[in-house]
Amino acid sequence: MADVAIRKPALAGRLGGSAVVRLTTAPTASRVALRAPAESLAAISSALGLALPDVPKTSGRAGARSALWIGPDEWLVIDEAGADLMAALSGAGTLHSATDVSHRNVAIIVSGPGAGATLSAGCPQDLSLSSFPIGAASRTIFGKAEIVLFRTEEDTFRVECWRSFSDYVFGLLNEAAEDAGH
Repeated sequence: MADVAIRKPALAGRLGGSAVVRLTTAPTASRVALRAPAESLAAISSALGLALPDVPKTSGRAGARSALWIGPDEWLVIDEAGADLMAALSGAGTLHSATDVSHRNVAIIVSGPGAGATLSAGCPQDLSLSSFPIGAASRTIFGKAEIVLFRTEEDTFRVECWRSFSDYVFGLLNEAAEDAGH
């Protein structure tokens, strides 16, 4: 019998936060890095079952699936139910590039009344509701790591980062959460 390596989920069992912030690792999800020209958006939106946003810092959502605008021709599509996004996109019948990044990324949920203050400790963006409303999404930095930040509720954010940076990002978030609790 051959030895088989079992991949341990990044941040398995990690919890953190403070009295005003809760840090949790999001359940496993399917993710696709998607690139496409404007003329392909209608067909791709139809294939995915949600409208791809075409405005900076926005997202589209349908059920457990979200599409985050990352750049003029770039989206991060996340399916929290684990659906096969590559299969859905294979039937689009239009010009696009899709790469499955499900195992590259990890998501950390930052929630509670101190969530914005916690993220502001390492992120240069204005995270006030007027500047970064519910549904807002952007590629940015947290500390020295690139992240994709998605506001899902008034006091809840999804932080997507590469699994290789996840310990660093979680640790920095935990320190900031403790500071926000004082």
